[in-house]
Amino acid sequence: MSATAVCVAALAAMAAPAQAATASSATDASASTATASAASAASAAKVDYATWQKDCQTVMDQALPYLKARIAAAEPGEKQAIVFDIDNTTLETDFGFSYPQPANKPVLNVAKYAQEHGVKLFFVTARPGIIYLPTEYNLEHDGYDVSGLYVRGLFDLFKDVAAYKTAQRVDIENKGYTIVANIGNNASDLSGGHAEKTFKLPDYNGQLS
Repeated sequence: MSATAVCVAALAAMAAPAQAATASSATDASASTATASAASAASAAKVDYATWQKDCQTVMDQALPYLKARIAAAEPGEKQAIVFDIDNTTLETDFGFSYPQPANKPVLNVAKYAQEHGVKLFFVTARPGIIYLPTEYNLEHDGYDVSGLYVRGLFDLFKDVAAYKTAQRVDIENKGYTIVANIGNNASDLSGGHAEKTFKLPDYNGQLS
């Protein structure tokens, strides 16, 4: 997946100050970056960025009033949370050709409102665990308050993505949180329940990861 390749390259870049890279690893990192950029460019070329942003804004224009009302109606002591996907949801994965990747602004604006009103933000992604740290840094750099980041461990890589993501939401609920909204751009992000309301961003029949 293009997001994985981009973040693997980012991980290599972040590790460089801590230890000297060998000539072969530097070559591999450069190759990964080039491959990731080419893959992202090919995917993004299928979708007009302005259209995508407009369509994302339309969905978030529905999400924000709901969240305002739901936050205002919180029960005493209720721990509210929102679960987000990452690729082409919170981050502009197929349009952000640099690291850190830029935030998807319509989603960031909603996330900021929520976190400013006490809602915790959890991120559930199909990205592998090896890129946990650069992913967390990217989200925080862009302005997201990360209360929890779920990435796939080795054995999770062989599981159905939808089932894996549902299990993470169950884990969040088991920590005492009420998931008031689940936001993603693929059906696998949103199926399986364990969220009061879901909001689906466009993926244009799978053209965006």
